[in-house]
Amino acid sequence: MEITYKTGTIPSARQVIELYDTAGLKRPTHDEQRIARMYQNSNLVVSAWDGDKLVGISRALTDFCYSCYLSDLAVTKAYQKEGIGKKLIELTKEAIGDETMLLLLSAATAMEYYPKVGMETVRNGFIIHRVK
Repeated sequence: MEITYKTGTIPSARQVIELYDTAGLKRPTHDEQRIARMYQNSNLVVSAWDGDKLVGISRALTDFCYSCYLSDLAVTKAYQKEGIGKKLIELTKEAIGDETMLLLLSAATAMEYYPKVGMETVRNGFIIHRVK
């Protein structure tokens, strides 16, 4: 398997939905238009491909000089534990540069993964939850 990484390529909403569903990432995959808007309004997308099959994605919002919010990191289950997620984070970090911090909110099931790829836990955050 040869994985190709692309920065700036926006997959179709259908491809993203299939990836999220097979990765186990809880997102509003029943709403294709909302998924499409999520990507239209993101300014940094790094994707992983096995041929023409989307197998991983990093979706972020950033100013490229101070802060970056990594809002989605997903790798389809059949491709997990192959270093794809770690590489997506590395490429995201490379794109934002050394001046920019990288922050994410983890799914409960992934809390043990992020320290393994070099991220540290933060305890100084606050949230107002979405209504839908």
